[in-house]
Amino acid sequence: MSRWFRVTAIALLSAAALAHASDSPVDAQAPGVLLSRQLAARAHVSIGDTVTFAADPEGTRRVTLRVAGIYEPTPDPMRFTAQRLEAHLHLPDLVALVADGADPAAREAVDAINVKLTDPGDAARFGAELAARAPGVAVTPTSRARDDDPFAVLDRFHVAISAVTVIGATAFLLALMVIRAEERRDTVAILRLIGISRRSLLAAVAIEGLLIAVVGAIFGVLTAFAAEGLVNRVFQARYDTALVFLRVTPSIALRSVAIALPLGVAAGIGASWPLLRGEILSLFRR
Repeated sequence: MSRWFRVTAIALLSAAALAHASDSPVDAQAPGVLLSRQLAARAHVSIGDTVTFAADPEGTRRVTLRVAGIYEPTPDPMRFTAQRLEAHLHLPDLVALVADGADPAAREAVDAINVKLTDPGDAARFGAELAARAPGVAVTPTSRARDDDPFAVLDRFHVAISAVTVIGATAFLLALMVIRAEERRDTVAILRLIGISRRSLLAAVAIEGLLIAVVGAIFGVLTAFAAEGLVNRVFQARYDTALVFLRVTPSIALRSVAIALPLGVAAGIGASWPLLRGEILSLFRR
């Protein structure tokens, strides 16, 4: 059964190693190869064209293949700035291309094999058992530990930035609510004077703060959704990748709303509380 193996074409091909044979008929019997979109665009080839792969600049070891398809490389956050000049070859074609003719065992030798376990928790037991059966074989996990994962550091940085942003926005909202409460000092005094209870005024202030928080949260979520498409299009075009740089999920939107609503209510009550608990005459500044 044929198996596809990926090779990084930039490591295999010299400037003249991949050529479009436009002046020769297409060989329908040539083995197929898949090219990454970036490599196909750079080499100016399309599906059905015949290309030549060489493992050395002189082209002494080369194979002629037919482009069977063009694919979009899987986005990799660790390599989004690199050009994805890649190709997928059938294993026999890859072995024929890279095997050293001076070494009889070159076609049977491999440097590394990736194994995916059904249960990742069995990695330690699998490594110990393999090392016992095949002495000299080194077993190394491909997944990073949480402490060694650079994205864990990035995640903590995002959490810190989010906390600072929320605290700053809350302070700004509280300042606006305090200014608004001071402007309504006379109105609150008149309402208190005609018999409106503190509890009713407090409920009105809480509802007002809730409405302001709802409007602000909806505006922020809509702005985030609008910025999502713009940011992704700009950076995807800049780095020629399908990687998603910004994604606003429903869970993130709901979490933002859940944080904004109580903060808005608390800011409204906190700003108006000194007016509600003060004496009526003091509200008239008399």
